[in-house]
Amino acid sequence: MKRLLVLLSLVAFIPAMSMASDKGLVNKKSHYSVKVTLDRLENVLRKKGITIVTRWNHQAGAKKAAIPLRPTELLIFGNPKMGSHFFTSNQSAGIDLPMKALAWKDKKGQVWLTYNDPTYIANRHGIDNRPAIVKKMAGALNKLTNVAIGEK
Repeated sequence: MKRLLVLLSLVAFIPAMSMASDKGLVNKKSHYSVKVTLDRLENVLRKKGITIVTRWNHQAGAKKAAIPLRPTELLIFGNPKMGSHFFTSNQSAGIDLPMKALAWKDKKGQVWLTYNDPTYIANRHGIDNRPAIVKKMAGALNKLTNVAIGEK
C-alpha cells in the first residue's frame, strides 16, 4: 500500500517532462548544441550550489580510439542534501548517484539531454520511505534540465 501511494504521488511529475521516461531515462529535446546544453546545465547547477563531479567528453575519447562518434558529453553532479537520503534507505543507491546527465546528438542532428529518473532509481533500490525526497529531486531535475535545454 505504501509503495502504491509513493507511485501515485510521483505520477504527477510525468506530464511535466518534455518526453516521458523510457526504461528509467528522461529524454528531453534541446534547442542547443551538445556543448552549449551541458554548459547551460553546469552553470545552473553551480548557481544552485550543486557539486559538479566531472564532465566527460565521450566523442573525444572515441576519437582517440579512432572510433567515429557524434557529439556526446556526460556531466556527473550531486547534491548530498538530497541524495544522501537515498543512501540512508538503501546504500546500493550509490551505484546510481551522483546523478548523471548525457547530452548527445542523434542521427538526424537533434540534440537530447538524458538523465536517470529519480523515481526509477528509488524503485530500483526499493526506496519506498522517501516519497517527499524523490518528488523534490524529480521536480528539481525537471526545472534545472529545462533551463539547460531552453524550456521554461
